[in-house]
Amino acid sequence: MAETQSAQKTVKFIVTRQESPDSKPYTEEFEVPYRPNMNVISGLMEVQRNPKNAKGDKTTPVCWESNCLEEVCGACSMVINGKPRQACSALIDKLEQPVRIAPMSTFPVMRDLVIDRGRMFTALKKVKAWVPIDGTYDLGPGPRMAESKRQWAYELSKCMTCGVCLEACPNVNDKNSFIGPSALSQVRLFNAHPTGEMHKDERLDALMSDGGIEGCGNSQNCVRSCPKGIPLTTSIAALNADTTKHLFKKWLGV
Repeated sequence: MAETQSAQKTVKFIVTRQESPDSKPYTEEFEVPYRPNMNVISGLMEVQRNPKNAKGDKTTPVCWESNCLEEVCGACSMVINGKPRQACSALIDKLEQPVRIAPMSTFPVMRDLVIDRGRMFTALKKVKAWVPIDGTYDLGPGPRMAESKRQWAYELSKCMTCGVCLEACPNVNDKNSFIGPSALSQVRLFNAHPTGEMHKDERLDALMSDGGIEGCGNSQNCVRSCPKGIPLTTSIAALNADTTKHLFKKWLGV
């Protein structure tokens, strides 16, 4: 009897959809069969398998992005019940019904829940968020990082460029060029690396330019929303100190 009741149970989704980058968004309701332990992605898969809305009308399958399905790749970021998060870790049993799904508004919408996160990768290029070893050959083991530094650097390396922190930040929008908390944290990570440190001054110069660290309003929404628990505000505070020291050094010609 319990199995029969479970099979009859459904989950309602209200999805904000958009056919193209230039078209107007609209909402469409779907009802899918409930399964124990299902997440938002499995619900969207049910819609894709049988693309009919709650009225029974045939429609186009909802478009979204996903890859790892274990909160590592960051591809399935979307706004679920008003909160930006990963759809793969959003369990239906823990969500208020109906489940409202929308694309993150900070980024251009390509179609339905698919967004263009190019803004984040442009920011990473601006701050040289990598260890510069191109063109080198095997020189053996590199310099060792102190264990005390490695522990907190590892936490920063968990960033999956999901965009949730930018969506939560009130200072990131289409009216400014603020690079956002994720790129700021990556500056701290690569400046701490024994090899990446050679470009420390360039990264700090980038943070002191338009769209850099001055764009942070210290709302702290980023650290509260980060799905990996990265200490973003700690990094921003450290970079505030680093850029101030760097500025004084430039003034003094040191």
